[in-house]
Amino acid sequence: MKKFLLGTAVSLILALGFVGCGGSEKSDSATTNKKQFVTIGTGGVTGVYYPTGGAISKMINKKEDYNIKATVESTAGSVYNINAVLAGDLDFGVAQSDRQYQAYFGKAEWESRGAQNDLRSVFSIHPEAITLVASSEADINSAKDLKGKKVNIGNVGSGQLQNSLDVLGTLGFSENDIKAENVKAVEAPGLLQDERIDAFFYTVGHPSGAIKEATSGRVKVKIVPISGSEIEELIKEKPYYAKAKIEAKNYPNAVNEEDIDSVGVKATFVTSAKESEEVVYAITKEVFENFEEFKKLHPAYSVLTKESMLQGLSAPLHKGAIKYYKEAGLDKFINPDLIK
Repeated sequence: MKKFLLGTAVSLILALGFVGCGGSEKSDSATTNKKQFVTIGTGGVTGVYYPTGGAISKMINKKEDYNIKATVESTAGSVYNINAVLAGDLDFGVAQSDRQYQAYFGKAEWESRGAQNDLRSVFSIHPEAITLVASSEADINSAKDLKGKKVNIGNVGSGQLQNSLDVLGTLGFSENDIKAENVKAVEAPGLLQDERIDAFFYTVGHPSGAIKEATSGRVKVKIVPISGSEIEELIKEKPYYAKAKIEAKNYPNAVNEEDIDSVGVKATFVTSAKESEEVVYAITKEVFENFEEFKKLHPAYSVLTKESMLQGLSAPLHKGAIKYYKEAGLDKFINPDLIK
């Protein structure tokens, strides 16, 4: 009996050992089936980044097959999101197209650190206009009239800060020529209505809750055009900028009666080269295969096309995104330099 039990035990141990050594496929499968948690960095809750991240997370969370749980984090904006993605603190982030360009090529805030070669693009989203909102009492009819005025140019770590400086720079003056404030965009409407600032810049998709708030108070405000020969030169010098137009109908309480000319960038969805190919593929697939549903989630998405969502990108596309685009026949719309 003892010999029988001993033999059985040995056989069992050998069998378990065989499964442990040769059964790696099953083990890998079990690992794959574990729920993966991903975090999407967005921006202020009144902007378009936050609902954009929310829309993407809802779409992916509905599909139980992927076993992915996505959450959204309100952040300081583009620069923060890119840095956090590269550091592994966020899995994905929404960032302006100019910030994506600067990070990947080691410019602006990344100049001292060099090119951020691990940055990867997934797709672009809505156009964003550099929006200049001013008190009607401040006598600001163009961006050139900002000299000597108290202006919020954006918080450190936001994409709008560099946009403000680019506009000021192309007009021939710097933040030292104005009384610059550096508060978050969500705070600026209140400061304008409290008459603590004369104007503020905000790079945002329209309609925007923050701009609606700014135009709905006691102080009458106008959206100031950003146009002219200097802006044309800015677009030539920095190709991630493009002409934009802000529809006056979005802000009936502003004093504007006609649409406003401006310049803008695009919001883009970015990740790291280290992010899971399966996760990136799943998110890309859900957004593009539910495209019409996605467009209805925010008025700023109304102008989107699948082709336009593959434009305005500077960093190479993530392998997971490329996999889907090739399957869907969308790779013909992609700049070949972005496929590596």
